[in-house]
Amino acid sequence: MLIAVTAVLFPSFASAEVGIPALSVITGEQGQQEYTVTLQILMLMTVMSFLPAMVVLMSSFTRIIVVLAILRQALGLQSTPSNQVLLGLALFMSLFIMRPVLDEVYDNALVPYMAEEIGAMEAFENAKLPIRTFMLSQTRMTDLNTFAEISGNVDVDSVEDLPMTVIIPSFVTSELKTAFQIGFMLFVPFLVIDLVVASVLMAMGMMMLSPMIVSLPFKIMLFVLVDGWNLVMGTLAVSFGLGTG
Repeated sequence: MLIAVTAVLFPSFASAEVGIPALSVITGEQGQQEYTVTLQILMLMTVMSFLPAMVVLMSSFTRIIVVLAILRQALGLQSTPSNQVLLGLALFMSLFIMRPVLDEVYDNALVPYMAEEIGAMEAFENAKLPIRTFMLSQTRMTDLNTFAEISGNVDVDSVEDLPMTVIIPSFVTSELKTAFQIGFMLFVPFLVIDLVVASVLMAMGMMMLSPMIVSLPFKIMLFVLVDGWNLVMGTLAVSFGLGTG
């Protein structure tokens, strides 16, 4: 309808060359498809809209933020550290852990693409490979098998042949399980302190005094004395394979 209206109102424009050169696909000399700059920018802007979800669900961010949230709950601190501090810490820890992957993406995808040695689609495939390898290294086979069976991808030769639509939910599920396992190990010492304080207060007949108020200073003192933040951050880094040689 729009084309018909344009042909009626602007006959000289309608008689011009049909098509939008800025939005076209060009076939290269070797048969590969190259997209115009306009299409590349459009695809880049589309990918940028998914960037927050990619950072959260395709990196180490999920495991770190869940562990930190459980740690804050175990300490009995409702808003300290604040959500902004936890999110910032989780983000920069993710950058630290994902640095080898990002370096590989930069060297194999971004640098050749900026030098016009490879096309946009080949750069995308080169960038996807190290991220896929990282996610598969942290994903349990049980989770991969579950989502592969649900999606019908059970006839693949290896896990590397699975699509990203299967790998990403499997990776997130494995990350949540690992985060809760680490969180449980962090929760137990503080739970013991709560039980001891509650038992002492019960034996002293101090029924009206909340055990949480009394146990909070002891939990903070224990966490500081054992250098808790250093241990937690080191444990999270080691859980992704960093520092293991």
